[in-house]
Amino acid sequence: MEVIRDIHVRRRRLRVNGIVQGVGFRPFVFRLANHYDLSGFVNNDSRGVCIEIEGSSAAIAWFQQQLRVQAPPLSRIGEILDEDLVPIGETGFRIKSTERKTDTTTHIAPDGAVCDDCLSELFDPSDRRYLYPFINCTNCGPRYTIVRRIPYDRPNTSMDVFPLCEECEQEYRDPADRRFHAQPNACPVCGPRLALYDGGGEEIRGQDPVRSVAELLRRGNIVAIRGVGGFHLAADASNDHAVQRLRERKGRAEKPFAMMAPDVQAIRKHCAVDAMEESLLLHNSRPIVLLNRVDSCAISSSVAPQQRYLGFMLPYAPVHHLLLRNRFDALVMTSANHSEEPIAISNQEAIERLAGVADFFLTHDREILQRCDDSVVRVVRGKTRFHRRSRGQVPTSIELPGPCDSDILAVGGELKNTIALSRGRDVFLSQHVGDLDNPKAYTFFEDSIRHLASILEIKPNVIACDLHPEYLSTKWALTQDLPRLSVQHHHAHLASVMVENGVSSPTIGIILDGTGYGTDGTIWGGEVLVGDFSRFDRFAWLSPLPLPGGEVAIRQPWRLAIAALYLTFGKNGLEMPLPLLADLPPADVRLVATMIDRDVNSPACSSAGRLFDAVAALCNLRTTITYEAQAAIELEMTADGPPEDTYPFDAGAADGAIATRPLIAEIVADLTHGVSPSIVSSRFHSTLAQMFARTARAARDRTGINVVGLSGGVFQNVVLFNRLCERLLADGFDVLTHSRVPTNDGGLALGQAAIASKIMST
Repeated sequence: MEVIRDIHVRRRRLRVNGIVQGVGFRPFVFRLANHYDLSGFVNNDSRGVCIEIEGSSAAIAWFQQQLRVQAPPLSRIGEILDEDLVPIGETGFRIKSTERKTDTTTHIAPDGAVCDDCLSELFDPSDRRYLYPFINCTNCGPRYTIVRRIPYDRPNTSMDVFPLCEECEQEYRDPADRRFHAQPNACPVCGPRLALYDGGGEEIRGQDPVRSVAELLRRGNIVAIRGVGGFHLAADASNDHAVQRLRERKGRAEKPFAMMAPDVQAIRKHCAVDAMEESLLLHNSRPIVLLNRVDSCAISSSVAPQQRYLGFMLPYAPVHHLLLRNRFDALVMTSANHSEEPIAISNQEAIERLAGVADFFLTHDREILQRCDDSVVRVVRGKTRFHRRSRGQVPTSIELPGPCDSDILAVGGELKNTIALSRGRDVFLSQHVGDLDNPKAYTFFEDSIRHLASILEIKPNVIACDLHPEYLSTKWALTQDLPRLSVQHHHAHLASVMVENGVSSPTIGIILDGTGYGTDGTIWGGEVLVGDFSRFDRFAWLSPLPLPGGEVAIRQPWRLAIAALYLTFGKNGLEMPLPLLADLPPADVRLVATMIDRDVNSPACSSAGRLFDAVAALCNLRTTITYEAQAAIELEMTADGPPEDTYPFDAGAADGAIATRPLIAEIVADLTHGVSPSIVSSRFHSTLAQMFARTARAARDRTGINVVGLSGGVFQNVVLFNRLCERLLADGFDVLTHSRVPTNDGGLALGQAAIASKIMST
């Protein structure tokens, strides 16, 4: 202990905000204050944590320094406001009961993986929590998914129905104990319990549920397992028959499944794992990490058809460790739902909704108050890239460039929906909601708004929504009796990447995605914008491609291939010696050509995503899809060629349109001369990167701006992302990319909130 020789007694109040409730912060403060022989108190209130300390000036200075240095692992300190008080001669330091204030500014902690200390106890036969599947402490366990309201105290969580037994109560009140003021504290005597049910909802008694489930999975059964943020559907990842049955029952024909392995060593049997990927796998948030498959991989080919990557996560709930340890190398652990529905969270909901999907149900009686899918990440160019930001990440905040007096609700888009609430400079994003055209997802969307606003105690006075009049999120915003700001889709994408990089000055935005409603009423998606949070200009865009059949063309990319051929070659394009045309019914080809010719249900679209679909179909890789972006993903998986190998292309036109017909002509020439789709795909990716890099240079020449932001779902394509980044960096640009929110529409609400905040503050 530092020697303190300061006879002058001081008293100081510290108000600490950030993630400081539910993470063992008060016990930590208690121990730290006693370490420095300080008197006073600490308590939770609706604004965070309030500390009053009294002692020597030197001791107080040391205390304040170590408050940040030694803070608990789950905490995240934001601002510390301090003020000097008059000493009152207090003796001893204590934890006071929680106070309620009206001006709430506290943050809620995300759910955390079970810590190493708890794991040691879990597998220690001498410990009273040996094999107890709900073990936790102040440093780990559920948080956001069990919080009903703030402050974070046991009566305000779903643990309120489990009174502490005498031993747990003693731990809870002992400042020297790791479970001192641990709100979810429990044991086999007083806490939640597991139960096993058959497919008909009848409980199976008299057996160890975990051991029984392990045996059921080994026999090829599908088991719904209730975890932290909802149920997973589990199957043995090495059992091809079990995985195929899961696909058939879930209605998920080809979209990849995520898996869980007991440790990193087990994952390395199937995938390459570098140091940063290992760090992500072991991170307290325990996301699904997309990893490169190795040749010796023994995982069923049905887990991720036509994919180079496999999604793995490590166990994060005690029950996962109990199930996997010494039993399985890998389990499929996919969200327990029918495709496109939200994850099931209650026992009754799971048994009703998943009847006929799961053979058995492993349940528990700790209520999940917020459904929360697993987060999905990958490492690209040494940075974390989110595909989905959910469990383990929400509701942590992201800071806006400046404060705003208005509290804003941003309702996101239609696909991969998330919502956001802002207060001051903080934007709080919800977990992944999903695609709102599904009725259950839409209900979840409404529930998420209510719950997040309630636990954060934010009453929005402005709503920001997408410009698209047919988005269900926009229609919902129209029903609310609040001022509304409509934000153009791609402007919101640009704003989101600016916010998370702390940039507010004008930026060139290369925004590539599948669909976004433009200010001219057409569908955009291959955009080069110049703008900031207040405004934007559309500098350039991909030349439009018709969507024959509208939404049908997205599900049937062969229609887009026909459109590309027809626009490039006219009717002669329909006679090209392409395998695609040989495989398609001639009548269908003629019908689509007629629709384009007569402009029947064939809206123009400048979308980069649709251009990828067209090229994938031209290569005859994928003519119809079973999940979003499947054709583009398989085109990316096929790419194999030198990055410098490109097609010649038109540098642009006076009206801002980036011509794609010459590119299509070159692709068709290659295909008709027998060039492999892998080379065609590689050249296409490189050419697109070169096109947009050249357009960015033109924008810089005109505006003097040297900062480029990349956003939109197409940038989940690693080949395009890498090649474009290399070209932009070689050209001397400062390149902004996403690392805290998804580049897809999951980051849209952040951009909407930033734009609305700027407009409302000016």
